[in-house]
Amino acid sequence: MQLLNTLYVTTPEAYLHLDNDTLRIEVERETRLRVPLHHLSAVVCFGHVMVSPILMHRLADEGKSLVLLDGNGRFKARLEGPVSGNVLLRQAQHCRLLDDPASADFCVTAAKSCIAGKLKNCRQVLLRGARESGREGDSAELSATADEFARALARLEHAPDLDAVRGIEGDAAKRYFAVFGLLLRPEARADFTPNGRTRRPPLDRMNALLSFFYSMLMNDCRSAVESVGLDPQIGLLHAVRPGRAALALDLMEEFRPLLADRLALTLVNRRQIDAADFLERPGGAVTLKDEARKRAVVAYQERKQETLTHPLLETPLALGLAPFVQARLLARAVRGDAEVYLPFTPR
Repeated sequence: MQLLNTLYVTTPEAYLHLDNDTLRIEVERETRLRVPLHHLSAVVCFGHVMVSPILMHRLADEGKSLVLLDGNGRFKARLEGPVSGNVLLRQAQHCRLLDDPASADFCVTAAKSCIAGKLKNCRQVLLRGARESGREGDSAELSATADEFARALARLEHAPDLDAVRGIEGDAAKRYFAVFGLLLRPEARADFTPNGRTRRPPLDRMNALLSFFYSMLMNDCRSAVESVGLDPQIGLLHAVRPGRAALALDLMEEFRPLLADRLALTLVNRRQIDAADFLERPGGAVTLKDEARKRAVVAYQERKQETLTHPLLETPLALGLAPFVQARLLARAVRGDAEVYLPFTPR
């Protein structure tokens, strides 16, 4: 399996068009970038970016998605070719994941696995922060919260239904973001300590950075579930709503700490992103500036290239491929080829 690149276009008024078998990007009629199409799996455009109809057709023909996000990274639209995948898999998914008595046990079990992966990976972020902290009080508080996550995992195992699973996840998320600022270096805390988790719009710098990464992660997880033939709209934990990729959101949960939270902390702690990289809008919304978005995109792509050992397969794996592997494992569980879905929880 090859890790193909997602091309993120953040320059306002850029024009994308097809040049033989190459995607060419022009800004004010000057060529800024050429990328062979066979190197790409998707194209993601932020804000006011123009795309030629010929390029749209070619992307659709080759099964490469074109995703449109607004300037803040919020999803707007997605263009793709005919849906691929086995119709029998989607039929099995609709039977097992829709909210009816026959599918309830499978949904609860699979949802527990997704949230267990998230809690374990969040706990590792907290424990790592506790080990690396040079402040005894901070280390103690992070360790105590990590212990709470261990107890939450025990409660999760006995959760009787989806509402109970959601309650455990919600409580854990509140505890996690309550101490998230302690994972920052002391000199960064005044500017970046979040006031809980806020979105639509994010109301502080850290939430703005996290939301930006979550948008890109969401797109990757949607591509992953679609690549194996699953319907991204029919989920386990997240409610089915028009226009909502519920299954992609489910898969995304276990990857938030790995591909977004740790990366955001690293960029801030290393001063690769600082307070001057954000804009405060009327009404309190906070967004990344254009140049900071470009640096964040590059850092996200580099993070996806890092290699980890898959806990189930016991083989080295680029982190960017992990959602695709997990989507295949989820499809096996939906078909009944595997007893349970096992989340991605590397050490």
